Amino acid sequence: MITRMARLPLNTLPTFVAIARQSNLRVAAEKLHLTHSAVSQQLKLLESQVGFPLFDRRGRRLVINAAGQALLRAVEPALARLAEGLQAAEAAASGATQALRITALPSFAQRWLLPRIGRWRERHPAIALEVNTSQKLVDLQREGYHAALRQGRGPWKGLHAERLLDSPVIAVAAPQRAARLGQASAAAIAAEPLLGPASIWQEWLAQGGYREPVRPVADFSDAGLMLQATEQDIGVGIARELLAADALASGRLARLPGAPMQTPDYPAYWWVCPPELCGWPPLVALHDWLFEEIERSRAQLDALRA
Repeated sequence: MITRMARLPLNTLPTFVAIARQSNLRVAAEKLHLTHSAVSQQLKLLESQVGFPLFDRRGRRLVINAAGQALLRAVEPALARLAEGLQAAEAAASGATQALRITALPSFAQRWLLPRIGRWRERHPAIALEVNTSQKLVDLQREGYHAALRQGRGPWKGLHAERLLDSPVIAVAAPQRAARLGQASAAAIAAEPLLGPASIWQEWLAQGGYREPVRPVADFSDAGLMLQATEQDIGVGIARELLAADALASGRLARLPGAPMQTPDYPAYWWVCPPELCGWPPLVALHDWLFEEIERSRAQLDALRA
């Protein structure tokens, strides 16, 4: 095994990954800014060294075979880890700031994470955060992210996942509207301009005995936008308690009567990262800080309920 590894031409591995992704030598060459001939030679060298073909040739297309898939599963995370190590080494040598690339839902980033970034900077001034917000499920290894804050049911194949928080759904309004409604019934709340998904409103109002069809005046692809509209008193909003917590604490929003509701339509938040990065010190620092902040938020929410 050691002898085979010593013969493995490591410089061909990025080319191998590019070919596997593109299934075409010419397209892979363009992505790598190499000539078609150079890419072809690197693949021949790699296959000759490992001793077996990694792709099936089908005309101009190269289709990765079972052996190639097995090698790809090992190579992609290894190359990502090497890139992380090089970045960390460069930062250590120059004294520069390290950067963690994470991805999260826009609503979670805007309403919960960003207001807490100041405390992260105080705790870890040498570790910068690059936050990507996306509604789509991001391939962490392929897109070069260290971790994700996801909403879902988990787990995700090939990734380490830890449940951060299950946050129930509550109804909220601007303070002046909430004061006018007082201890309003579900029927009275249903008569207000409703913001958010009809299905969630229907389920929440049913807890209070109201089962007539509801027609919200607006729905939003992002809960952060819906809460902004609620703060501007456009209507009554329905959202995860966690996302509304800071606005409730500051008085920008007020909770309406009705018990918090757990719904499968709003699954838990998760911490997700590639298994090979779980022990990387900058990522461990972010993991521990996030769970600490989640506990702080739990305590804040308990106090607001009381």
